[in-house]
Amino acid sequence: MALDQSFVGRSYPPTDPYEVGREKIREFAEAVGDTNPAYTDPEAAKALGYSDVIAPPTFVFAITFKAAGQVVQDPQLGLDYSRVVHGDQKFAYTRPVRAGDRLTVTSTIEAIKSMAGNDIVDIRGEVHDEAGKHVVTAVTKLVARAAEEG
Repeated sequence: MALDQSFVGRSYPPTDPYEVGREKIREFAEAVGDTNPAYTDPEAAKALGYSDVIAPPTFVFAITFKAAGQVVQDPQLGLDYSRVVHGDQKFAYTRPVRAGDRLTVTSTIEAIKSMAGNDIVDIRGEVHDEAGKHVVTAVTKLVARAAEEG
């Protein structure tokens, strides 16, 4: 059954603040194999003009995807998460994420499409710092695969 188009534009409450730690950034950089010293060495980051280490660009996926859980778990939307695969991901940064940031995410349903029996949902996550300033916008595309016949 196709998802309800009236959900397009619906926003969910901001998440609780997530405090970005140096160690989390280091662990993430190691996990993705990125050896940029700005991710692990405060002095290298300061030499580039940052106040502390910065995070690799895809670091915020962890918090924006968790925030998108509000959408996925909305019983009124009716998305069958057991059939969901991650379709695409995009990031648009105002500035890099830094150690010490306290970030919140507000998720909004950008689009709902049905294609070949699959439901496709685009969720925009607006990430702001403690001062309310925009840091990054993440758009996550989720595809709920059509139920198999028979």
